[in-house]
Amino acid sequence: MPLILGFAFTLFTAAVVILGDYLIKLAADDGQTMTSPLVIIGCCLYAASAMLWFFALQHISLSQAGVAFSMFTLLALCAIGVIYFGEVLYLREYAGIGCAIMAMILMVRVA
Repeated sequence: MPLILGFAFTLFTAAVVILGDYLIKLAADDGQTMTSPLVIIGCCLYAASAMLWFFALQHISLSQAGVAFSMFTLLALCAIGVIYFGEVLYLREYAGIGCAIMAMILMVRVA
């Protein structure tokens, strides 16, 4: 159960960070300043994610959390970039996605 709880907190932390990234990207693409509401909300979400990260680390190792966070973030940001911002993925990006998934599989310790 601690493993599942740790990965759940990690996933939720990643989701909060991704939402912050999305808001900051919207502000950047719109030419808004660093003091715009979107940037401020994005930064507040980053701060909240630090507290969530603390809870994740109570249940899984830093290496497990780091790999899971990186994988969740990579996959979600790639999808958001393609779907909402019209970005194109090339072979290198697909290889990176595959490596992230393999790293996650290798890092999971079932105890």
